Amino acid sequence: MCGSKLVTSSALVRAGVPTTQIKVAFTPESAIKAIEEIGYPVVLKPAVGSWGRLLSKINDRDAAETILEHKETLGSYHHSIFYIQKYVEKQGRDIRSFVVGGECIAAIYRTSHHWITNTARGGTATACVPDADLAALSVRAAHAVGGDVVALDIFEGVDGYIVNEINYTMEFKNSIAPTGVDIPGRIAAHVVHVAREHAGG
Repeated sequence: MCGSKLVTSSALVRAGVPTTQIKVAFTPESAIKAIEEIGYPVVLKPAVGSWGRLLSKINDRDAAETILEHKETLGSYHHSIFYIQKYVEKQGRDIRSFVVGGECIAAIYRTSHHWITNTARGGTATACVPDADLAALSVRAAHAVGGDVVALDIFEGVDGYIVNEINYTMEFKNSIAPTGVDIPGRIAAHVVHVAREHAGG
């Protein structure tokens, strides 16, 4: 489910989990209409992707028309699906939380001077102690997509936390030191526990 941002967003909305406003379009013309219905700025993302690659922050119609033309010219199936997200001002940081076996085990802040805060793109990881609201939202969102081991990208909105994305192939090399949590060890222990349960012992 989390292999597609479209399916993830749909699952979050159906489950009533706070998430970003999105629209999906399949032609440049309908994409322009959707972008202007949301209002600038917006973020255009590939429906399938990771590491903050191929993201575009679109601030005006000129930029929208140019980027949509580029995507249409590229011509692949993935570039013909326009996943459009309302830009959320996050003041230079977001949160990556980790859920394993129905528990929020750790979280980090990802901070950058750039609007893309992924650590794979140069963002800095620092400790974030999950409060009750962050932990509860992380677990709710994981349940919404049926995720037993997932990492969530979360914004601190004016009205509370907002789920941006859910990653089912999480990476954690930049998160172990700041959190002090043995994330791969927790995942391994959970896998062994589930395996034993299914084996009847």
